Amino acid sequence: MQLTQKPLKNNVLLISIQTPQFKGDEAKSSLEELARLVTTLGFKVVGTQSQKLSSTKKMSVLGSGKMAEIAQLTGNLGVIEDDGEDDPLDDIDFIDVSLDDLPCVLADVVVFDCDLSPSQLRNVENQLGVEVFDRTGIIIEIFSRHARTRTARLQVEIARLNYLAPRLRESTSGNKERQMGKGAGETTLELDRRKIRDQLAELRRELVSVQDEMKGRRTQRSELFCVALVGYTNAGKSSMMRALTGSDVEGENKLFATLDTTVRALKPETQPRILVSDTVGFIKKLPHDLVASFHSTLAEAHDASLLLYVVDASDVSFRSQLDVVHEVLKEVGVDGIKKLLVLNKSDQLSVEQQQALMAEFPDAMMTSTRNPLDITKLHQYVVDVAQHEMIEEEIIVPYTAKGLMGDIRSVMSVTKEEYEYDHIKLTVRSNEIELARLKKRMSEYQK
Repeated sequence: MQLTQKPLKNNVLLISIQTPQFKGDEAKSSLEELARLVTTLGFKVVGTQSQKLSSTKKMSVLGSGKMAEIAQLTGNLGVIEDDGEDDPLDDIDFIDVSLDDLPCVLADVVVFDCDLSPSQLRNVENQLGVEVFDRTGIIIEIFSRHARTRTARLQVEIARLNYLAPRLRESTSGNKERQMGKGAGETTLELDRRKIRDQLAELRRELVSVQDEMKGRRTQRSELFCVALVGYTNAGKSSMMRALTGSDVEGENKLFATLDTTVRALKPETQPRILVSDTVGFIKKLPHDLVASFHSTLAEAHDASLLLYVVDASDVSFRSQLDVVHEVLKEVGVDGIKKLLVLNKSDQLSVEQQQALMAEFPDAMMTSTRNPLDITKLHQYVVDVAQHEMIEEEIIVPYTAKGLMGDIRSVMSVTKEEYEYDHIKLTVRSNEIELARLKKRMSEYQK
């Protein structure tokens, strides 16, 4: 069958390579996630295919016969090179689409659900005649589009350049040309790579400066009880952030809609205040450069007093997603912090499903950010944990200590007041640092 219609803009064909180590439900779930990733970028998935191979290391990635079949879906009817690498598992399986299913629609982008080497990307692009991405390239592109703050933009740009550097290629109009002057000089490719190295060095210096500023702000907040929302991307963390703090934190039904750490006070406010931070979401096969880049962002989780592990309970794969969260947090050194598993999006579950999950996870909390009662329950849990960590103490405030009562009420919880002849007897609950600071001020009044 011949396809003649020109490709529509942003039509994507997804390809999964199944190996003995990566197959079955795991491969299917990963491909579905890839479809959500490319949709986040505005692409339209027109088909998915899967091929069984012993590995993903073949120079042309796919066998020549299979490459020719896929090339028909991209409208490239040229000659497909035979790499001569036969694979004992070479066997293509069409998942959602075949040539007969798509008589008029051509793909103008192909995305592989695995990482490809620079030479593999180049070979596949040459043979399919369209733009080709691997999974890491898609994730980095999403991060590049969604980064808002200076910190996130620096982190993403470092990861993007690290990804781009080995994939630079010589231009066709000068790949052998040398710079004018004495000696061999540098090729255009060498100049481009050196330029990227210089950019990376400058970005890293700037990031260190920004991270020092962030560290200073975290130090200022360290006296307060902090709650960090952590979890898989699109689990509903930003919606929960809005519900708990009454803030306008950005949140969309897209993967990685939030990349920047946002910190807001829990509302209704408590004394002392409780802070809530929304952190970047995780994903399977998150590129190592991005994990390393976001260490400073995840430092909010590292410094937190309580971690709320938010999962989309309506997603059948949330258990494996939770494993990813555990692995990433372990990698960045988050351990030994009190945790609560929050089974979110319960409104999308039947009563029977909710009961089964609570039987499986008896220490978890079932919530829906659309249910005010659930948010009130979660709010109270956070307050109770914070109160449990506070110290209760009785203090004497002389009437001559003008202004001190206002300061006490602004940073401490006053549970009891007794007015005596020349002083006020207060019972307060606060953290150790604030109590020590108060006692120091009290000693100055007693001199």
